[in-house]
Amino acid sequence: MTSSANPQPKSANPWDKKYPVDIHWDMDVPVSTMVKMFEDSARKNADKPCLNFMGKQLTFKEVDEMADRFAKGLQDQGIGKGSHVGLCLPNTPFYVIAYYGALKTGATVVNFNPLYAEQEMKHQINDSQCDVMVSINVKQIQPKVDKMLNGETCLKKVIVCDLSDALPKVKGFAFRALNAVKGLFGKSDTVKVKEDKTHIPFAKLMKSKGAPKPVDIDPEDIAVLQYTGGTTGVPKAAMLSHANLTANVKQAEMWFAGGAKTNKQEKMLAVLPFFHVFSMTVQMNMSINLGAELVMLPKFDAETTLKTIDKEKPTMFAGVPTLYKALLDHKNSSKYDLSSMNVCLSGGAGLPETTAKAWKARTGKELTEGYGLSETSPIATANPVHGEKKNNSIGMPLPRTEVRIVQLEFPDKECPIKMEGEICLRGPQVMKGYWNRPDETEKVMDKDGFFHTGDVGYMDEEGYIFIVDRIKDMINASGLKVFPRKVEEAILQHSDVSEVIVAGVKDEYRGENVKAYIVFKPGKYVDQDDMVKFLKDKLAPYEMPKLFEYRDSLPKTMIGKPDRKALKAEEAAREQDVKKKAPGPKPPRP
Repeated sequence: MTSSANPQPKSANPWDKKYPVDIHWDMDVPVSTMVKMFEDSARKNADKPCLNFMGKQLTFKEVDEMADRFAKGLQDQGIGKGSHVGLCLPNTPFYVIAYYGALKTGATVVNFNPLYAEQEMKHQINDSQCDVMVSINVKQIQPKVDKMLNGETCLKKVIVCDLSDALPKVKGFAFRALNAVKGLFGKSDTVKVKEDKTHIPFAKLMKSKGAPKPVDIDPEDIAVLQYTGGTTGVPKAAMLSHANLTANVKQAEMWFAGGAKTNKQEKMLAVLPFFHVFSMTVQMNMSINLGAELVMLPKFDAETTLKTIDKEKPTMFAGVPTLYKALLDHKNSSKYDLSSMNVCLSGGAGLPETTAKAWKARTGKELTEGYGLSETSPIATANPVHGEKKNNSIGMPLPRTEVRIVQLEFPDKECPIKMEGEICLRGPQVMKGYWNRPDETEKVMDKDGFFHTGDVGYMDEEGYIFIVDRIKDMINASGLKVFPRKVEEAILQHSDVSEVIVAGVKDEYRGENVKAYIVFKPGKYVDQDDMVKFLKDKLAPYEMPKLFEYRDSLPKTMIGKPDRKALKAEEAAREQDVKKKAPGPKPPRP
């Protein structure tokens, strides 16, 4: 079943003159089901390599057959429409097979970060009503999942993948590959998992005989529960339908691959974890739909990634800005050939101009910055791959994506060109709402169907959108609004600075102080007085950091984004510690 869910075309848009050649904003964006999209591509590209993990390749036909067997195995376990299947896996063939296999049964996939703390995993299992979990026998992951079977969660069964089954069987090479993968996980060994009523080996499930029972899946059925990052509170699950996901895959294909079909097979290197929505859509789903070969690494390691690029010659790549910076800064970076990558996508965080320029100087290729959220499947805007890219811009809306920027104080009123306001989005990729959170859904979805992102930005006269910052990251210093991103961009202009995070810390007098956490390049140092002098003509007095903390490193999320939440938690812990150590009131005099 294929249809389209598109708004009426607008007569003129500010971005029309700068839109990529060969596509236009009001072109049709077809929607279907993820299962149909996958099976159509598998038939069309049957004998082409689909997955490549540590040198072991699987064709599209093989992956489709394995997904069928996995689906049949799930159905034999009572899994089907209405079931929620958790995936707690790194980038391996198991993830792709389990993802599409679960969808073939009509079930909903729930993505889990394997590095969740036990409490986070417990919350998400119960919140999502997860029936079964697919995990892997890696020491870093499996024991934690096993603890979820203690009766305090609704989890009933765990399907356990054996890492060695994903690796080449050639003697000697398999041993080296296994050790290399273990090294990427930071652990020295895997764990043995005994089969019992709650633990089912993936290999046993794959022995299921017969084809899976046909299931009637509607494009509006929920395909994935994608949990938000939880940077501003308890994580919520965005309900992403089959229509949402297939629409965003088509939008991404139009934009990044031009929708062109050539005789050459594209090759995508996937380092970002598939459980993250950016990687799930752009690296996995788009690659599958394009008939591209998907080369997977289970975890980011700069030298391993550089070696893989040099050896495999991928044509497409996606990462967060800190990942690109790590590749550029690695001591052996110059040894490797990075010229094969024609499309290099950056998302997940703002792309510093210094990183974009350094990447082009190193590779001869431009980084293409895009923007999106879990709630938008995720891509909503992007710079043209081959057209004009504007510094610090997140680009223009993808086809059939409407952008409205509304005033912060009066959200019913739109902002004129170049006026800052909240970015709101409407389009076929926007979620159906938050799982079991109608009150939270109501807060972010307005009566016209626009999703309020919580991001402050503006649009210029040519339709390019610029993000200022997150509303909830905004610092209130003596009643004045300070956006951390602006301060970070100013500090990053200093040639001796490697990384920076700016956050607000409590202050009894000013409400909040602006604090900068800075990492310098090796062998470099700038004292605070000189840093203030450098920033004087770049920031208003109220934006100037009052506090500086120089560090060897900054906390990052699983996908490498700077983790402001972790720093704020550190500050809160320090404040509590100070309060505990503070002397109590003196006893009254007798």
